[in-house]
Amino acid sequence: MIKKAPLGRFLSGNPYPNGLTDGLFYREKMRAIHRVAPTETGGFGRVLEIGGGRSGLASILYPEAEIVTLDIDPELGEHQPSWARSTFICGNACSLPFADGSFDIVTLFDVLEHIRDDRLAAHEALRVVRPGGYVLISTPEAKWHYPYFGAMKRHCPHESELMREWGHVRRGYKDPELTALFDRPPERRATFINPATAFFHDVSFSHLGRRRRKVLYALAAPVTAIGYLMHRPSTRGTETAFAWRK
Repeated sequence: MIKKAPLGRFLSGNPYPNGLTDGLFYREKMRAIHRVAPTETGGFGRVLEIGGGRSGLASILYPEAEIVTLDIDPELGEHQPSWARSTFICGNACSLPFADGSFDIVTLFDVLEHIRDDRLAAHEALRVVRPGGYVLISTPEAKWHYPYFGAMKRHCPHESELMREWGHVRRGYKDPELTALFDRPPERRATFINPATAFFHDVSFSHLGRRRRKVLYALAAPVTAIGYLMHRPSTRGTETAFAWRK
């Protein structure tokens, strides 16, 4: 049996050094993932993190589990985060080198939008999860855009530049598209990055210098804090975390 880390401990593992400003969007993602992830699960105590070459999130989320990290980039095996307690395997999400039912949980955190044959990747994830296990994903909404606020456009890179840099092959997904990929609705979903917190996300990836970002963060902090604290799993957001149970 593997148990999920308490929320506070999980959030404290935010890899961004300024987790309440530049890294607030990542903190929001972590909270959404924590909301949909099962509290505990029996089985082998094994978790597969697909595309987790730099994140190590599964290690923080399930600190007592045996973690296997799979990424298509072999160089990431040499640059695993210090907190990751995982075995690294270079491999393709569309052809997983594991037997059926090998894992209790498979994660695809911000991965599917980078894979052309996403249906095959979803099929493979379900194949290697044991009966009763979970597939956890996070992904942008299909209507996501950057920057969220038009007034920030002159201070931000064009979203097409970011999507190229991040390796997106699609913007994101509508819920029915993901239901079709996994052949069933998710058991749980939780959104993140709402209109009140999206400004911090815009500033974080902007061309603005550190001093100007600090000023904007300070000015927007009261509204952003309220937006963060009041965000519920069903609140309108630009990205979503999902859980499917096999």
